[in-house]
Amino acid sequence: MTRYALLILATLLTACGKTANVAPKPAEAAAKQANNPLEITISAELEKQIRVGEPTWKEVVGSFRVAGRVEADERRITRVSAPVGGRVAELLAQPGETVRKGQVLAVLRSPELSEAQSQLLKALTQQQYGQRAVGRAQQLLDAGVIGSAELQRRQTELTQTNGEISGYQDHLKLLGMTDQAIKNLESTRTLNAQISVLATEEGTIMERKVTPGQIVQSAEILFILADLSSVWITADVPEQAAGSLAVGKTAEAELAAFPGKLIRGKISFVSALVNPETRTIQARMDVANTDRRYKPAMLATMVLKEGAKSQRLIPGTALVREDDKDFVLAEVRPNTFALRAVTLEGEFDTYRILTGGLDDGVKIILDGAFHVNNERKRTALMGNQ
Repeated sequence: MTRYALLILATLLTACGKTANVAPKPAEAAAKQANNPLEITISAELEKQIRVGEPTWKEVVGSFRVAGRVEADERRITRVSAPVGGRVAELLAQPGETVRKGQVLAVLRSPELSEAQSQLLKALTQQQYGQRAVGRAQQLLDAGVIGSAELQRRQTELTQTNGEISGYQDHLKLLGMTDQAIKNLESTRTLNAQISVLATEEGTIMERKVTPGQIVQSAEILFILADLSSVWITADVPEQAAGSLAVGKTAEAELAAFPGKLIRGKISFVSALVNPETRTIQARMDVANTDRRYKPAMLATMVLKEGAKSQRLIPGTALVREDDKDFVLAEVRPNTFALRAVTLEGEFDTYRILTGGLDDGVKIILDGAFHVNNERKRTALMGNQ
């Protein structure tokens, strides 16, 4: 072989080698793509079952939930005290019972009451003697036996006795006796050591502080009543959320006893103080309770509204969970999607608020992400076998 022929042969071999190095290898490229377990290229059939699009921006009213409870409206609480010291003879009302104004709650037997009645009766007797003395003095004055000074003295004594009677009657009223009971005492002249403890307002007995036979002091609290036609729902709001609290802001509440029933209202009170132990601020809303369904100490959840702001939302059907994290399937090439970790905040209807992990303009699977992700995992598993 001539030198020229060898040169041509070498040139041809070199050209063939270069061509072999740059030739495309579809099988190797497909294998390389298949080796990425986070991606999936969907089939035409699966494409019909999904919806692809971008997250949407909407004005969202923020809210946060705090534990609360039902309480009696303190402005509607009445404390019934003992009008006089004595021993509890009868208890006629029990906690939880609704009573009317003027209803007898208990009966006391009081030596103090007997003593006050006795003083009134003595003064009435002195009044009778004084009236007779004034009458006799007037007759003696008319007969010229005594002077006018003696008549004036006896009239002064009678006036003093009349004043004492008025004082004793007022004292008995303070001890709980009615005008009719005082009149009966004056007419029968019979002491009655028993006194009734009456409900001063209509309401429900929240607490009974005495037992039968107990000795009580004058003005000691015996019963606590509450008008439950209106109640409070109170919550202890964390200090860091204090900036969103204000009287008049919209709030909602839900009671554990009535799941799914939202109670809507407005914040009626925000405490000016922070509880130093719990670092919370008390807030409450007034709730009408005409049917008495809401009872003090019921557990509640209060939902407090924040100002509206624009948020990026994705439907719950776009999310998949992997290793306790939230992911979406983002489009990386036509018909090819890959898992993308995202960060989320609260909920808005059936949507979640997207705060990070996805750039604007990136499309994701909005509906059907769960099925596509299952197919991705199945494909990845088959590729590893």
